[in-house]
Amino acid sequence: MSVRFCDFKISEDIINSLVEMGFEEPTPIQQIAIPPALKGLDIIGQAQTGTGKTAAFGIPIIEGLLPGRHPSAMVLAPTRELAIQIAQELNRIGRKKRILSVPIYGGQSIERQIRALKKGVNIVVGTPGRIIDHIHRKTLNLKNIKILVLDEADEMLNMGFIDDIERIINALPEDRQTMLFSATMPAPILKIARKYMKSPERVSVDSQKIVVSSIRQVFYEVREEDKIKALSRIIDVEDPALALVFCHTKREVDDVAGKLQQMGYYAGAIHGDYTQVRRERIMDKFRNGDIDILVATDVAARGLDVTGVSHVINFSIPQNPDSYVHRIGRTGRAGKSGIAITFVTPREYRNLRQIERTARTRILKAELPSRDEVIKVRQKEILDEIEYAINNRDYEDKLSLIEQLCERFSLKEIAASALQIAFAYAGVEEIEDISHKILNSREDYTRLFLSIGKKDGITPSDIIRMFSRIPDFDARKVGNITILEKFSFVEVQSDLTERIIKELKNSIIHGRRLFIDRAKEKRL
Repeated sequence: MSVRFCDFKISEDIINSLVEMGFEEPTPIQQIAIPPALKGLDIIGQAQTGTGKTAAFGIPIIEGLLPGRHPSAMVLAPTRELAIQIAQELNRIGRKKRILSVPIYGGQSIERQIRALKKGVNIVVGTPGRIIDHIHRKTLNLKNIKILVLDEADEMLNMGFIDDIERIINALPEDRQTMLFSATMPAPILKIARKYMKSPERVSVDSQKIVVSSIRQVFYEVREEDKIKALSRIIDVEDPALALVFCHTKREVDDVAGKLQQMGYYAGAIHGDYTQVRRERIMDKFRNGDIDILVATDVAARGLDVTGVSHVINFSIPQNPDSYVHRIGRTGRAGKSGIAITFVTPREYRNLRQIERTARTRILKAELPSRDEVIKVRQKEILDEIEYAINNRDYEDKLSLIEQLCERFSLKEIAASALQIAFAYAGVEEIEDISHKILNSREDYTRLFLSIGKKDGITPSDIIRMFSRIPDFDARKVGNITILEKFSFVEVQSDLTERIIKELKNSIIHGRRLFIDRAKEKRL
């Protein structure tokens, strides 16, 4: 028997607001979190982004509040984007009860926020840094705060906000209800819970069930230099409604988005160096479908909540399993299916397996669409455009030109030549076959022998730092690193081999002179 919102015995005002918002029945996290939260219990909720967490804590907060001038509840969020989204959803849920939520975040005029707080507000939703600014200015009245929510607590931990969170908690009344929601539960988060929460009720939605049930997960083995070609190939064949592409660095985001735009795709980019106004403009275009590919860093995408994202593409493999869970949680939302695609270079298989183990999921290897498949897709797009033009008689002003050509050539010759030009213009004939490069990518690596090992206290990071002494060195060209007791092996792309040996020969590392050369068979 399915659970309904009215089963929670919440007010008609809230139920009517939920109906207007299009909510039909509670999500799993809402089903298990709302009842204890309505009782005033402290809650530790584990669930990924996109599972309905905001309503899970928002409904109990709004049910228990009365309109007034001073805030009675506070929600802490890691980013301005998430703070804005939470405040907007809480305002929709609480509209009929006249409960007002205000977002407080850096990058917006603090004077404007002070004026909003003076007018009267019931719920403050803010980022830790800006909340502390208001506490120091004494422009935020905390004496009536009865409920505190920490949303996406693990992200706040990753962004270094733990000390700020503790300062805020210590400034709040001790007699309060505290709710903590997080996709993962690292030790520092659990320490916060033990220190500041009273016999919290643990509620969780099985992360494996969420990740696997609604999201198809695949990976493609791709060389670093072939990633853009592979990305365009996937976009052509998969034809995503909205695609979110993740990169490690701001520079990579700009590079990938720029190349996609040059290739004719409707792509945009967001990262931390963009102004808030620019980021909001890009996000509005993405939500409205004016751009259908958004390239972003993990930091810029935190709190991003866009319905209709059909594909999440990890252009760069996530640096830890938690990031993978957060990234792919941007698709497959609200019960809809989604696709998560990860590009993996040959040296990144270990990272991939670590993600699988930690996220308790299986990411299947897939073959990139072939050159012939992409050609067929692009040809079909051109034929569809021709059919549309014929049906809408968009060709009539060209008939006189056709008549001139008909005096010299047959209609078949004219049509075939026009298609040839159209295909060439669309780049159909220029599509490169990269499948053989991907399958044989290991052939471009050389194995080096280094006369240092575990007994010298050497780590992979030490080796990467040592290689970084070489001018214009690119760490992405390093493959597997194997450190044994007395010596080590390192795979590097072959074009770097001679330069590395020349530059590092007789270097001193950890007090020892280094011998480095190509690995010989007898050492394998």
